Amino acid sequence: MQEVFLIFCFKIILLKKSTRSKVQTRGKPSSGKGSRRSPGRESTLWDQAARWYDALVGDHGSGYQKDIIMPGATKLMNLKKGNRVLDLACGQGVFSRYLLAKGMQVEGLDTSEELIRLACQRSKPSIRFHLADARKKDTFKESHFDAVACLLALQNMEEIESTLQNVARWLKPDGRFVMVVTHPCFRIPRQTHWGWDEEKKIEYRRVDRYASDLSIPIITPPLAGSSGHTLTYHRSLQNYFTALAGAGLWVASLQEWASKKESQPGKRAKAENRARKEIPLFLSLCARPVPANFNINR
Repeated sequence: MQEVFLIFCFKIILLKKSTRSKVQTRGKPSSGKGSRRSPGRESTLWDQAARWYDALVGDHGSGYQKDIIMPGATKLMNLKKGNRVLDLACGQGVFSRYLLAKGMQVEGLDTSEELIRLACQRSKPSIRFHLADARKKDTFKESHFDAVACLLALQNMEEIESTLQNVARWLKPDGRFVMVVTHPCFRIPRQTHWGWDEEKKIEYRRVDRYASDLSIPIITPPLAGSSGHTLTYHRSLQNYFTALAGAGLWVASLQEWASKKESQPGKRAKAENRARKEIPLFLSLCARPVPANFNINR
């Protein structure tokens, strides 16, 4: 079963962005095509993998993005045509293009200059892409967006509290924030694995660590001889919920999405397919700003 590879790859595969770790930038909104590296600018970990990732994702996304993540996130945001949406940690803009095709006003933000350049090349100029750090609150004005989405990227940010505080600041009072991560209970790189119980003839998921925060380097691209890497940061459900609450966001919906992959015919295929359906691959949360008159500690 190859979803473990996806966890590695999906930063890759999905996005996105270690970009979100410690970056120092940058820049004002830019949608110009084909810009070059800014002189003296410190590159992010995702700059080095940007071209490989762009070739993997393409114009319309990987199978997981097209079949599960982008449709599911869009449904959770409950959008109306013309809504203003921020694609946070947008990478090369695949979800921004998806939203634009559905009639939304879209802006994308990322700290990787190379990914933003590729996003501009692949996307229509009506999408504004911002080379900026999501931890800087002055990137957007308050109550600017009807929805903010962050797909498979929070797991690649070392510090999420200030980013979530800005999400709450940038959302309209009735706005929605949707985040999708590889499931923190079952999909921790190097700490969770598929196993086979010969006696019971079942496929199971082994979890070696969960409660501890972890920083995990991922070889990117995942090819023999590759020396580059990005970072994935594991945190527990408790820590995600605590960070959201601390930012003034309450969780309105939690969904767990399973892989739609099917094994090739064989003696373990039935057990493998059942295990995929029982043990989710992705966790999605929809959070909303806490009303000003509401005491979250009450």
